[in-house]
Amino acid sequence: MKDPSLRRSLALFRAFRHEQSDPDGCYGLLARDAADQVERHVRLRGRVVVDVGGGSGHFTREFRRRGACAYLFEPDPRELAARGTPPEGAVLADGYLLPLADAVADVCFSSNVLEHVADPRTFLSELVRVTRPGGLIYVSFTNWYSPWGGHEWAPWHYAGAERARSRYARRTGRAAKHVLGENLFAVHVGPTLRYVRARPDVVVVSARSRYWPFLAGTVTRIPGLREVITWNLLLILRRCP
Repeated sequence: MKDPSLRRSLALFRAFRHEQSDPDGCYGLLARDAADQVERHVRLRGRVVVDVGGGSGHFTREFRRRGACAYLFEPDPRELAARGTPPEGAVLADGYLLPLADAVADVCFSSNVLEHVADPRTFLSELVRVTRPGGLIYVSFTNWYSPWGGHEWAPWHYAGAERARSRYARRTGRAAKHVLGENLFAVHVGPTLRYVRARPDVVVVSARSRYWPFLAGTVTRIPGLREVITWNLLLILRRCP
């Protein structure tokens, strides 16, 4: 599917609607889409790919299918086992302190993790550290003011996190998985862009909406509005020599 395109965006949206009932279908499609995005910048075959926070391993498996030497680092044992046996060689590890030497990865990949860490700057610094000079860093996250910023209790997060969580509990009869300030954090487009652009050790190759069907790069350049319509910010960074 052409990226960006309305057809691609609709296909991903339909898949997300069935995330709970068909997680393999949903995340399998997202993994193929993400691998396509990476391969626009670097051929995966033979490359060392570090997948940080990749859950049960859909992205790692797709990278390996394309010939990469891909390794999964996930901090939550429940996520690792959520879809059965995790990929061989998966490591239980915190993204703040990866058990890796400096500059070992050709590609460092992180999909929808940044909004779940309390210190995004330290997390990003660790991704940069383990990436070799000239290597690629792929980071995607759901920004707080996007329509999906509150995750399962969105879009009611616009009315306040606690109110949104209470509404979710009343409607479903169970507590929400995410708690603001514990495993979900308000990360914003503008400050994140300013931070990565100010770093001397990376070059921003692309800053765009991950799912937007048209003008995907343009929407991230409009202060204020970008915090809502970007939906999910995708950063492609290249480690400086």
